[in-house]
Amino acid sequence: MTFLSITYGIFLLSVLGLYWSVEGRSLKLLIILIASLVFYSSQQIQYVPLFLVMGWLTYHLGLALETPIDWRTEDEMWEAEEQRWQQRRRRLLIIGITLNVFLLLGFKYVPFLLSSIYAVSGWQTADVGASWVGDNLLAPLGISFFSFECIAYLVDVYRGAPATHSLLKFASYKLFFPKLISGPITRFHPLATQWQGLQFPQPSQIVEGLWLIAVGAVKKLLLADHLATLVNLSFGNLERAGSGDLWLAIAAYGLQLYLDFSGYVDVARGSAILLGLDLPQNFNFPYFCTNIADFWRRWHMTLGDWLRNYLYFPLGGSRKGLGRTCLNLMIVMIIAGIWHGAAWGFVVWGTLHGIFLMLHRLTDVVSKESQPLTKFWKSVPGAIVGWSITQLSVFFAWIFFRLPNLNQSWFVVQRLWGHQGDAQFAQKIYIEALQSDRFHSTAMVLGLAIAMSVAYFFHRGLKLQLSLPIKLLLVPTCLLIAWILAPNESPPYIYFDF
Repeated sequence: MTFLSITYGIFLLSVLGLYWSVEGRSLKLLIILIASLVFYSSQQIQYVPLFLVMGWLTYHLGLALETPIDWRTEDEMWEAEEQRWQQRRRRLLIIGITLNVFLLLGFKYVPFLLSSIYAVSGWQTADVGASWVGDNLLAPLGISFFSFECIAYLVDVYRGAPATHSLLKFASYKLFFPKLISGPITRFHPLATQWQGLQFPQPSQIVEGLWLIAVGAVKKLLLADHLATLVNLSFGNLERAGSGDLWLAIAAYGLQLYLDFSGYVDVARGSAILLGLDLPQNFNFPYFCTNIADFWRRWHMTLGDWLRNYLYFPLGGSRKGLGRTCLNLMIVMIIAGIWHGAAWGFVVWGTLHGIFLMLHRLTDVVSKESQPLTKFWKSVPGAIVGWSITQLSVFFAWIFFRLPNLNQSWFVVQRLWGHQGDAQFAQKIYIEALQSDRFHSTAMVLGLAIAMSVAYFFHRGLKLQLSLPIKLLLVPTCLLIAWILAPNESPPYIYFDF
């Protein structure tokens, strides 16, 4: 069962009917938990026990982190007792973080680590082990999001947030089916607060929830999946592609990735709204940013928030001088790259973004010391230059994200300029497969980018939005069009791999 399937539609309607027909928060939470287990079991039932055990361990570690010292201790013993208590809490936090990190390493990175060892040392056993693990061990869907949420909860409790004493509430939060597989990364306490004051959604909220689901369907089925056809065919025939073909494929992939992932989040948020809950926003027109720092505030926003709060700030953030700030940015982005996948291409992608952020920080420091530069970056030409540099950097880095095998990604980089494509590429890809040509395929991608620009202009520039009645009328239309015009074989969500 996946989003945007008839099965999921029936499932969601059934859950909504049961959920709103019972009284009492505990019964509602129980329905959420059972529904989430059913949802995940429909895809990878073998990993349900693992998620339950990790959730149970995280819950109890949270309780242990909150356990206070005995304040009745004699005054002269109080300081020593407090030190022992803090040491115990630090050990518990380290244990919790280590368990979740090793969970990720065990499922996602063992083949990569063994292959890297073999590449460096030539140790044959490492190569055999990497092949065996890669063939026999399938990573659980959503394991990265699950682990990051567990770490966030433990750190929040360690910093002073109250630990929940309800295992049912914590399990419902951890396994909440709209966000379980691909986020958005959600912190426990904001969601728990919403459960405290849970109410049946207002008509405007119902319309908004349905609208988000419809928009997500259009983004995924109608747009991203058709772009995927062009992207997959182009990157699957690299030897025959010319420089223009590669640039078109890179641009199409950047749009596909955004539409695919944001479409998933729209469906997740829409489903949650119908259940009376509000999941955090994950995208805010990231391709219209004029600097790379703003891009990371508006792309995969919940991941960016996690990286800032649980990695960048603990490393010192920007409080320890420019050099340390740049180092912290690089560390954070390399880890972000590794989080996305077990391949050197993701490391390069993260490193590139680390370099981009460092250059932006240095440019920002220099600009603050120069009034002409400050005025330039605030002017229209400066904004255009900033936007061009930012998006060129982002889309260039997508090469390593889409092709994490460095041999393939470097091959693409070498052919980005001055390479003539094979005549058979245009014949087989554009004419036979896409029933188009290079010009019309380029026009399609460009037209989509222009449509996104118009939407951005109305939403952010003019502050205009569709009224609720229009949204309600468009919901069935959008769903029908997306369903009819979707490709015969719809690829899975891209972020299922992460």
